[in-house]
Amino acid sequence: MQIHLCCEAPEVSALTLAVSSQGPEIRTGFLKDGKPIKLQEGQEVTITTDYNIKGDENMISMSYKKLPVDVKPGNTILCADGTITLTVLSCDPDAGTVRCRCENTATLGERKNVNLPGVVVDLPTLTEKDKEDIMGWGVPNNIDMIAVSFVRKGSDLVTVRQFLGPYAKHIKLMSKVYSFMVARGDLGMEIPVEKIFLAQKMMIYKCNLLGKPVVTATQMLESMIKSPRPTRAEATDVANAVLDGTDCVMLSGESAAGAYPELAVRIMAKICVEAESSLDYEAIFKEMIRSTPLPMSPLESLASSAVQTANKAKAQLIVVLTRGGTTAKLVAKYRPRVPILSVVVPVLTTDSFDWSVSDESPARQSLIYRGLIPLLAEGSAKATDSESTEVILHAALKSAVERRLCKPGDSVVALHRIGVASVIKICIVK
Repeated sequence: MQIHLCCEAPEVSALTLAVSSQGPEIRTGFLKDGKPIKLQEGQEVTITTDYNIKGDENMISMSYKKLPVDVKPGNTILCADGTITLTVLSCDPDAGTVRCRCENTATLGERKNVNLPGVVVDLPTLTEKDKEDIMGWGVPNNIDMIAVSFVRKGSDLVTVRQFLGPYAKHIKLMSKVYSFMVARGDLGMEIPVEKIFLAQKMMIYKCNLLGKPVVTATQMLESMIKSPRPTRAEATDVANAVLDGTDCVMLSGESAAGAYPELAVRIMAKICVEAESSLDYEAIFKEMIRSTPLPMSPLESLASSAVQTANKAKAQLIVVLTRGGTTAKLVAKYRPRVPILSVVVPVLTTDSFDWSVSDESPARQSLIYRGLIPLLAEGSAKATDSESTEVILHAALKSAVERRLCKPGDSVVALHRIGVASVIKICIVK
């Protein structure tokens, strides 16, 4: 209900709706009397795969049946976001148990997450609960994206697309950790903590070169779960992610369970605006051009030329008329210093327009790209001839003025097609 109210608010033009899958997750079990247990450094503890057993200081259960088969003596098991480190001493597949030594003193509660660094687990990409949530809630509510947790290989995404069936056409997938979402919490369980910054920068850089959107997440303003102000280190972390080239930054516990969710969003937005204002956009553009292999595709050549024109003309806005959003996303790849108004024009499929969710999806999904602002063209618009294009462009500029993206007298670069020809032109806002 709150999501639909947000979408209907006058100041909101579009809202991207994404869900995150649980994925191949392993958790510890329940404890006797439901009370946390204290594990001491050097203490030996037995892990059982019988999830019905309620644990204590001597034995705890875990939800992964193949644990005694997949881990070997010397392997590490991390529990509760890495706060507890267990070293495997021996495995007994027949009994379904693993004997471990605790490497640090810590308290363990019920149902805590478990990671097995370097171990390939034999679990499905989507759990039954994931499938139920996606089809029971996600699809009926027209979700735009699914953040797929713990993607291990390309075929995992193929499996998710096959599960979505006809809905896959309008729902995009984000691979958490390995390509699109830099989920530092999960990443920190798989690689040494001192290497997380390097992995984050590398993934963001490679996504930037490919024009793929990248989200940086986890513990960005963690202290704001309880405090009305972030730490200086957290503020710097958010700013550095923006300077690295991330398209989006994401809050989790801060907004889902924190005491100051709205304030956390406002502070994060202010940090992002400040960081963006300090970027050298011309240097970024030159680096993107240098790193892009030749020959460019015709569409990418047009997109980069539009950004170069905007830089040289000191334009205040780039307007792109698009159907699926591809052209506007390519423009965003070259990081112009000004906003990109992506005007999504519906496709004529019958004798009349049927303005449906499929037409709105490209607009909503484009919000994840840095600098892209979507605008839905009128259902009667048709961008195939000069006259219709001018009508759409005029309406787009009017909307841009109302949104304070530009003002009368400003220069605006417009990129669109007329028939089979592509056009880049400079307009003066009236």
